[in-house]
Amino acid sequence: MKHLFILSTLFLLSASTSSLIAQDHRFVEDFVERLENSKKYILLVAETMPEDSYSYKATPESLSFAENLLHIGYALDWHSQSLLGGRASREWKTDTVFKVADKSKEDMIALIDQTFDQAMQLIKEFDTAQLNDELDYFGLNRSKRQIFLLLADHITHHRAQMLVYMRLNGLVPPRYVLFQ
Repeated sequence: MKHLFILSTLFLLSASTSSLIAQDHRFVEDFVERLENSKKYILLVAETMPEDSYSYKATPESLSFAENLLHIGYALDWHSQSLLGGRASREWKTDTVFKVADKSKEDMIALIDQTFDQAMQLIKEFDTAQLNDELDYFGLNRSKRQIFLLLADHITHHRAQMLVYMRLNGLVPPRYVLFQ
């Protein structure tokens, strides 16, 4: 009887654990799909804005359209490669990869495209056993699962600013793409 109890307990633990692992894999798969759609939409937004309007700012202290675009790339790189992937962080103040400088519209779009691809590749290979691991996020303990969600919010936040900039320049932004 004792052996039956132990076997039953092990079976139940195994079944519940495999169910949770499947849910975690589904979370990552759903997130990659969301990033794929977000990439398509941000590239469409970036293509639609004329290059001579990339320097547009709504207010003097705001980021320009181009700076918002590359800030999305920087944050995508930082959240995925550094926070989730463990690579040393780029320093925002000294980084040159994600600064506008002399980059053309074409250069910026290519960089964002590449950054999304690299992030999605890392996330596809992400060990879901780490989703509940916590790390310091600006002085707050956040799980890696929360980092995924914070990344999506950050992209949406800055992309929304870019859409407003398009409207302020008399352009109609591309139609919203669902599931991102």
